[in-house]
Amino acid sequence: MSSSASRTLAAIGAVCLGFAGALASADDRPYTEGNVSTVSAIRTEYGRFDDYMKFLAGPYKQEMEAEKKAGLIVGYQIYAAQPHNPQEADIYLLVTYKNWAALDGLAAKSRALLAQVYGSIASAQQSAVDRGKIRTVLGSEQIQELILK
Repeated sequence: MSSSASRTLAAIGAVCLGFAGALASADDRPYTEGNVSTVSAIRTEYGRFDDYMKFLAGPYKQEMEAEKKAGLIVGYQIYAAQPHNPQEADIYLLVTYKNWAALDGLAAKSRALLAQVYGSIASAQQSAVDRGKIRTVLGSEQIQELILK
């Protein structure tokens, strides 16, 4: 066997051992990976909290229930918060997915459900524009539950 072939086999062996070590250490973790959630921080305009809650209780709830029924999401929750300044959220929206893979192609899968709830994609887009008058999305992030063993 040539020196080059020996080095190649040695490199492949090292990589395989590295993967085996990583898998073994993954089993030793004190947790398992759980659901993935998107948390959106919302600040309603002054005096418009109830208007935004009406939207959440109407079209938003219909959309979430349709996505839940279709198996796109595991669940959703809405939290009220007491902001300390105008840059902090007064509502947090939490949407939970089974895992990271559930986010692949989600927009395409959701389009038909949006059209079903709003009547058309154009109506859904107009509704988003209208909501911009009563609330500001301060940001969102994705988090994953870690379940301790």
